Amino acid sequence: MTPGAALRRLAIAVCAAGCFASGAATRAAAPATATPARATATPAGAAAASDAENYDVIFKGGRIVDGAGNPWRLADLAIRGERIAAIGDLGEAHARRVIDARGLVVAPGFIDMLGQSEFTVLADPHVRSKVTQGITTELTGEGGSVAPMTAYTISEVTPDLAPYRIDIDWRDLDGYVRRLKVKGTAINFAHLVGATQVRMAVLKGENRRPTPEELTAMKRHVARAMEQGAFGLSSSLMYPPAAFADTAELIELAKVAASYGGFYASHIRNESDGLLESLAEAATIGEQASLPVEIWHLKAAGRQNWGRMGDALRAIEAARARGIDLTADIYPYPAAATGLAASLPPTASEGGVKGLIARLKDPIERAKIHAEMEHMTFAWDNPLRNSGGPEGVLVAGLPSAANKKYQGKRLSEIAALRGVDPIDALFDLLVEENGSVDAIYFLMSEDDVRAAAAAPFVAFNCDAPGLRPDGVLGAEMTHPRAYGTFPRVLGKYVRDDKVLRLEDAIRKMTSLPAQRLGLTDRGMLRPGAYADVTAFDPAKVIDRATFEAPHQFSEGIVYVFVNGRPVVDEGRVTEYLPGRILRGPGYRPAR
Repeated sequence: MTPGAALRRLAIAVCAAGCFASGAATRAAAPATATPARATATPAGAAAASDAENYDVIFKGGRIVDGAGNPWRLADLAIRGERIAAIGDLGEAHARRVIDARGLVVAPGFIDMLGQSEFTVLADPHVRSKVTQGITTELTGEGGSVAPMTAYTISEVTPDLAPYRIDIDWRDLDGYVRRLKVKGTAINFAHLVGATQVRMAVLKGENRRPTPEELTAMKRHVARAMEQGAFGLSSSLMYPPAAFADTAELIELAKVAASYGGFYASHIRNESDGLLESLAEAATIGEQASLPVEIWHLKAAGRQNWGRMGDALRAIEAARARGIDLTADIYPYPAAATGLAASLPPTASEGGVKGLIARLKDPIERAKIHAEMEHMTFAWDNPLRNSGGPEGVLVAGLPSAANKKYQGKRLSEIAALRGVDPIDALFDLLVEENGSVDAIYFLMSEDDVRAAAAAPFVAFNCDAPGLRPDGVLGAEMTHPRAYGTFPRVLGKYVRDDKVLRLEDAIRKMTSLPAQRLGLTDRGMLRPGAYADVTAFDPAKVIDRATFEAPHQFSEGIVYVFVNGRPVVDEGRVTEYLPGRILRGPGYRPAR
């Protein structure tokens, strides 16, 4: 983690103010050496032949995979400005730049259905770990979100942001957009408003139901975010204080999002022993609030649940058969990543980070929590238990210099080095790092991952922020999914293991998530669509990041264009920043 269908509007407004660029992004594309000539044929929907000389870029002779699941075809693709201008046999048509795409697959830019880059993009607008995977759009806001911000929510996130030297100087989504415009971004972003965020804005970290007045205030926060461009509501129900919300509260907030044409996305309440019940809760929210539902990073966690992915997929299919627009996504790895604090009972975090640290410093409270942890109860979705104990937990992120030596070690190893039992080692690390410790949990079955990847209603996500190997964004270890998710699918699951057809995998990376977001002008290659384009070598594309050495860029992604500008050119990250903040269906421009 480091957030009715009839009401859903298909047309997504993209605010002109949300389209921004730094000086590098506004420069013209590099001129090409192609010989000027007229197109010998103009395909349906393409520009007239007399306009052919106005093309900016032509991808020549690539395997066009349109994103709809259709078989690939050999064709040319032309870009003019920020849009795709033509696809077909363009003959000797002239463009300022012609790219020899023979041997490459030319596809729509990939859409990350759950990223965490909303803050790291402020530190590195090039989001290098994303663009080098072919990602052109990211959905973000897993329960927590960039808005609304209050003094309390800022205090909760500040420790995590300290290494990046990011000060939160905004309070709403519009304010965040203004902040991001200062540096720009290489990719497009779609934001959700977090149910966790609005709960913290009103109730702080308290474990109780909101009063009617408080619920009204939470609903106002959701409405304001939707009017400023959020695509829907999100929840992260495994984690406190989100875990303190009941289904009725979530339905009421989801109804507000639905009234603006939004959808509901959820890290469900339990991904292990309570998996089916948690899927049923998400379906109930969608049904009663009359809006579509996305299940984030679907998994069957814990060895005791391996093989239950089939049950989960059948549950989703059953919901869809009842008329509930329920879809899901995964990352293609058998290990999860989240905070080390997730292994504690949710009640330990009442009152937020300050409450957690105070309890772990109090001998009596600490002993109580230790006793609960020792029994590895089924009372909460415990990733420590689901990983088989401390041997299955790799500690990945430790901010302080004193504890860097423990990064990349198993919790059991750290306990042995410190001469304490693993639970006390976990507690001590949380206290020393003010609650900010990331860990990787080996809790899934590869067979379950493959089963989910093959399901037609399952897309993909990184569930990770944009990173880079050097500087502050490379100082801590991370999950390899941050760098390798999409190339891993194309290299391992398509080319090597043949779990998916190429065309089906690309549909899951492009038009399927675009459909969930309601993007009618992205996610497919067709004239008139935005020129978000990824071209890769199908024989070479692969992830290189590993659990032991995660900060490694993937290979085989040759070109990535965002809104008609190259952000990866011949495998190298460029200086262009053509990304946009996309606005959801309820967007109302400020007057």
